[in-house]
Amino acid sequence: MITESSNADGAKVPFNALVPFLLVAFGLAWGILGLFIFVPDQMTELFGELTGQHPLFFLAVYAPAIAAFLVVTHYGGVGGLQRFLARLLLWRCSWAWYAFLIIGIPVLFFGGSAMKGNLFAEPFLFSSFHTMVAAMLFMAVKGPVEEFGWRGLALPLLLRKLAPFWAGIILGVIWGIWHFPAFLLSGTPQSAWSFTPFFIGAVAVSVIVTQLFNASRGSILLPALFHFQLINPLWPDAQPYDTFFFVAAALLVVWINRKSMFYRKLDVTEVIPM
Repeated sequence: MITESSNADGAKVPFNALVPFLLVAFGLAWGILGLFIFVPDQMTELFGELTGQHPLFFLAVYAPAIAAFLVVTHYGGVGGLQRFLARLLLWRCSWAWYAFLIIGIPVLFFGGSAMKGNLFAEPFLFSSFHTMVAAMLFMAVKGPVEEFGWRGLALPLLLRKLAPFWAGIILGVIWGIWHFPAFLLSGTPQSAWSFTPFFIGAVAVSVIVTQLFNASRGSILLPALFHFQLINPLWPDAQPYDTFFFVAAALLVVWINRKSMFYRKLDVTEVIPM
């Protein structure tokens, strides 16, 4: 592992870069959604009704990635940004993590749906293979882009100061709160959900992804794949019961990896690889 002190080229991103990152990530997202909350008539007249497909909603969703790109470019220049983006090519990880990503996450959603009682009650959403692929591609270029910010920049910075368990908890709290305005707006995907179970689930997911992040040596790709699986349109609506399953999965991950989750030895703390 390349540690923070080995950034001899001066391209390291300092811990206090979290401040401008969070200011941009929250300022851009909350600013857009806040305008639709407080002056809805004027915003709707200018830009149309806000939905999950609206360009301004995409801009709000992309805010953490935009913030990360700005911070990384400031400290590392274009070359630093290229090396940062190269972390999207890191894919090596244990087969157990791939099994969890591909099989385990759907099982958690189907379990939540069974608990909710709608596992076999709702029809399949897609009328054709093409509409299914289109929906999956739409989701792939939406939520997972956040991970350039959350796990690309914020998590390695937090891991410089905190053990993985606590870094995951804190980032999960930040991540959950960041989503809050979307719950106040009709037309957004979150408007039909309850915030409290979502928030608890976000913290649980953040703890799981922190261990995945370290196990993959700082990959952005695998957290993005995890994020995609969380919003994969193929899985049934399990809100809010899926939260119970993700909390249980987080507790299991912490227990299995307790020697590394509470000690700062193998953490990936570098934002811009050498």
